[in-house]
Amino acid sequence: MASALEDPALQRHFKGHKDAVTYVDFSPDGKQLASSSADACVMIWNFKPQSRAYKYPGHKEAVTCVQFSPSGHLVASSSKDRTVRLWAPNIKGESSVLKAHTAVVRCVNFSSDGHTFITASDDKSIKAWNLHRQRFLYSLTEHTNWVRCARFSPDGRLIASCSDDKTVRIWDITNRLCINTFVDYKGHSNYVDFNPMGTCVASAGVDSTVKVWDIRTNKLLQHYQVHNAGVNSLSFHPSGNYLLTASNDGTVKILDLLEGRLIYTLHGHQGPVLSVAFSKSGDQFASGATDAQVLVWKTNFDKYNIKEIVKLQQKRTCPEAPPHLNDIYPKTPHLHTSSGHSIEINPMFELADTQTFDPPIIDVGANFPYCRQRIADFVYSYHIHRT
Repeated sequence: MASALEDPALQRHFKGHKDAVTYVDFSPDGKQLASSSADACVMIWNFKPQSRAYKYPGHKEAVTCVQFSPSGHLVASSSKDRTVRLWAPNIKGESSVLKAHTAVVRCVNFSSDGHTFITASDDKSIKAWNLHRQRFLYSLTEHTNWVRCARFSPDGRLIASCSDDKTVRIWDITNRLCINTFVDYKGHSNYVDFNPMGTCVASAGVDSTVKVWDIRTNKLLQHYQVHNAGVNSLSFHPSGNYLLTASNDGTVKILDLLEGRLIYTLHGHQGPVLSVAFSKSGDQFASGATDAQVLVWKTNFDKYNIKEIVKLQQKRTCPEAPPHLNDIYPKTPHLHTSSGHSIEINPMFELADTQTFDPPIIDVGANFPYCRQRIADFVYSYHIHRT
């Protein structure tokens, strides 16, 4: 039986998609979770007990990414059908459609002020859009291959992107120029994101590595080789001290960035894990995988001393000869491997009630195939109310 301090623990899992879950994102208030899927649908899961889930059809091909706006009043999704949709995450499911790119749209991301969003595409470009007017603003076009991901910095002044051209680029949106390029000759990155302070970016590589770069000094800070297959996604804890990673090896891993080591390996999905995301409060995180499931995990990273938790876990898992954990100074680019001990958590072996149920699913959105003006009015009224 697991220790009372078992952390993290599977809280619930959601079933409703008919194909791989490609992306997950928490609402700002933590009351909802959005997921996108290769089944061409977006789903909104409500955490309130016995509440219904909303399923939004509309895209014609696989949905590659989904994200709540900073206000939580809109959800944006990108798709292989070359479009971006903006949804009202309610039972009406109204949406508007933007014909965004000339190829697959891989990613959509909002600026922190909610005024702008960006899209990344296989047409080798990143495009910025005005949310209220739903109009194109500008393109960033220095990548020479498919752009897998593009993300705003927390202050909205920079954009980080990664591409099949094996580069991670940092862009200044004021002059719309690439101000720095990190090159990895071993393979491209699938995902990139800023830490909460906006001083570093982390990349998830097809070569199974996770790298953390300091954008102030333009140097590699940390290099983790802890997965056995390509890494598809990552997410920083709001404290900036922990990094969540998802891989084709079927696991989710948690890295302690202050100590420079792997601390948890989580099993639960049956197949490659495609997406992970922390909630805005950091007390939950979610994962989505090719098994069409969404798993929601509970954690308490900032409530306990992580060294004490690891020590107790080691005593439980290795009572006779607990292995030594080497402290690694984080600001060194040498390789951190998985040769050290990490806590293995497999919820399939647990007997605890995970509060899992199959919520009733309402298929909505089909009656509102194109409501661009309604969405625009909704955004406008929200901004007027805020001011």
